[in-house]
Amino acid sequence: MSESELELIVKLGRLPESVVINADEGQRASLARRFGLPSVVGLRAEIALSRDGDTIEARGTLRARFQQLCAVSGEPFENSLAESIAIRFVPPGDAPAEEAEQEFDPDAPDEIEYENAAFDLGEAMAQSFGLLIDPFATGPDADRVRQEAGILDETAPGGPFAALAALRDKG
Repeated sequence: MSESELELIVKLGRLPESVVINADEGQRASLARRFGLPSVVGLRAEIALSRDGDTIEARGTLRARFQQLCAVSGEPFENSLAESIAIRFVPPGDAPAEEAEQEFDPDAPDEIEYENAAFDLGEAMAQSFGLLIDPFATGPDADRVRQEAGILDETAPGGPFAALAALRDKG
């Protein structure tokens, strides 16, 4: 296991019923650098752990407050998230093999293999946070910047899709 900003090693032999991760100032600064954010103001995960044989299921909530750059203006703005988390930690070889015909279930927990009867719950939360950040989020000045740049609404008359809409209406 590699070192993580939120490293929290959980050993299967001493599995707690629940864990709370509350990132401190140094951890938040490291997470901001890792994910290219101006700052992470707060990050808290409340996770319940349950065991089914050698498989550990982690379910709970991840909440974060952070600054990120607007996808339109490039200016920092305040953002937040509060999302349900579901992860299944499985022994090596128990993760499903990649198959072309495998069906995707969006409600199924993500699966992460663990080694040596331990897993890094903190790193799983850091990765979850990174995946939950919307890279195309826009700040409060995005519409003003679009207007100043002369970017039109794609559905507005004369916009890039106006000609397609006219063809559709003729048919």
